[in-house]
Amino acid sequence: MKILMKKSHLYFRLIGLLSVIALVTPSCMSSRKYNVETDYSYQGKFKKYKTYAFLKDSNADTSLQNSIIEEEIRFRMDLLGYKLVEKNPNILVSHKIFIDNVRFTGYSQPEIEVFVRNEEYIDEKEQKYDPVKYNLREGTLLIVMFDGKQEKAIWQGYASGIFGNNFFNSAKYLKKPVRLIFDKYRFLAEGFAYDKSQGNE
Repeated sequence: MKILMKKSHLYFRLIGLLSVIALVTPSCMSSRKYNVETDYSYQGKFKKYKTYAFLKDSNADTSLQNSIIEEEIRFRMDLLGYKLVEKNPNILVSHKIFIDNVRFTGYSQPEIEVFVRNEEYIDEKEQKYDPVKYNLREGTLLIVMFDGKQEKAIWQGYASGIFGNNFFNSAKYLKKPVRLIFDKYRFLAEGFAYDKSQGNE
């Protein structure tokens, strides 16, 4: 299952579009089913990224929930060897929570590891985005990475069926979908040697 990965200009267009199509429906904890998946752009330079920053805007979410999620994203990026910088980051990271149901148009693609491993042998004509429509139920966390130079979305992951009002004050619960999403992003920063003594919090 794949979700939307457009070559969007920046976070604002993507989040604005998704906000318009969010569907208001009640949460149902008893029927919640976790689903985690990712999409990527064939223009991503996944072997070359070293630094990152969070993409900010004038309407940034300053809630406790947002702070917890951002803290966990920072932990995961640091664990992969990426350095948080203020100027000229290779990657810009954004995230948003959709409490209610959301409709996504996604793409069917080869697994990202397969693409990165073989990209030099893949003709551009083979780099297709086959659209698929999905309905994501009962709360979704969306994390999007942008190439800082290209200003295009290069990777995104979502965890759906995760959130409910009963858990919004639980740091442990809020961090879980971030971890599930980053389990799908397995690219270390360029030149970074992973220390196996590091692990989850």
